[in-house]
Amino acid sequence: MSTPWQRRAARRPRTTEAVTVALVLVSALSGCLLSYGVMSGPPLWPAVALSVLACAVLPRRRRAPLRVLAVTALCVVAVSALGHLVTAMTMAPLMVAQYSVSLRVERRAAWYAALVVTAALVASGLFHGELRHQWLIGLVNPAAWVPLSAALGGYVRVRREYAAARAEHITREREEEARHRVVQERMRIARELHDVVAHHLTLANAQAGTAAHLARSAPEQAYEILSTLSETTTAALRELKSTVGLLRQDTDGEDELAPAPGLGRLPDLVAACAAADLAVAVTVDGGPRPLTPGLDLTAYRIVQEALTNVTKHAGSRTADVRIAYTPRFLTLTVTNDTVAARPALPPGPDHGFGLLGMRERALAAGGTFHAGPRPEGGFEVSCALPLHGPGPHGPDESTAP
Repeated sequence: MSTPWQRRAARRPRTTEAVTVALVLVSALSGCLLSYGVMSGPPLWPAVALSVLACAVLPRRRRAPLRVLAVTALCVVAVSALGHLVTAMTMAPLMVAQYSVSLRVERRAAWYAALVVTAALVASGLFHGELRHQWLIGLVNPAAWVPLSAALGGYVRVRREYAAARAEHITREREEEARHRVVQERMRIARELHDVVAHHLTLANAQAGTAAHLARSAPEQAYEILSTLSETTTAALRELKSTVGLLRQDTDGEDELAPAPGLGRLPDLVAACAAADLAVAVTVDGGPRPLTPGLDLTAYRIVQEALTNVTKHAGSRTADVRIAYTPRFLTLTVTNDTVAARPALPPGPDHGFGLLGMRERALAAGGTFHAGPRPEGGFEVSCALPLHGPGPHGPDESTAP
């Protein structure tokens, strides 16, 4: 997290650079004046000129860090050769240049440069007449500040690289999460479209076939089926508009979209199946209770798809729907008495996605799903949906009704 001073410095880079160079120049000149006062008469103005030169090249340290380091190192070595005491203040331009090299140059090259500069400073201290026997000031002092600057620059570089990698990782995670949500939403809309189109087209096809069969023997009944066929196609268009309208919420108002279907529309579904020559018996166990919109839609779509499969694949013209309300679960069971005329096939380019879609809906609601032949004959689709939302691991199948 950046501080107010860092944000101000980032907004005014030229001012920040000028202030930095000025402070370094003041430090270097102070070191020269201190050495001039302490040592026995080293020349002042050449040291001042070398310090000014070392600070003058600092603004180019970002574009040519190694060259700037070489110039500042030569200036400091020359100041030491003039007889001045090399202190941290005198070495300020050199330490700034070394810090910049550690930030911008490959790590191994930066440390090699630091070792070369340190060796040059130590060598200049060895030929210093007054400091020859004071090795702590003449040797250790210049040898310590340059590696310290290199280590500080390397540390800051590692911190910046870590922050950049972390920011990139967070960005990738957000992109993956966004893609995952898009895929989930696409699959949800695909399931809705499949259920709507498959159900209504199957019923419309069955009703049209029944009407054509009764056109000569019972024309009045055929006309009634044809009127029901119109209602089936109208319901299909209404649900398609409601589903596709989810993709156009930026332009269409919510008032234009039909409400999502639920178990309250089960009588209409039974009537539509009856017009397609499929008799459906509905049994409700337990007291009905209000369901959340998502759970209500899931339950309705599972029953709808199960009856659609009976219409398409079963040889019988009857089906039983059992809805059971328990304190924790809503259980749906759809059965027919005759084994399917065609065995259930896995989803593929030429096969349906009915069972897969029902399973996905049940599992998304935190429930369980089972579909398969019954031991006594026929086919059964059953699922248990939790009434209070999915738990952390879904419902316990051992306690599901």
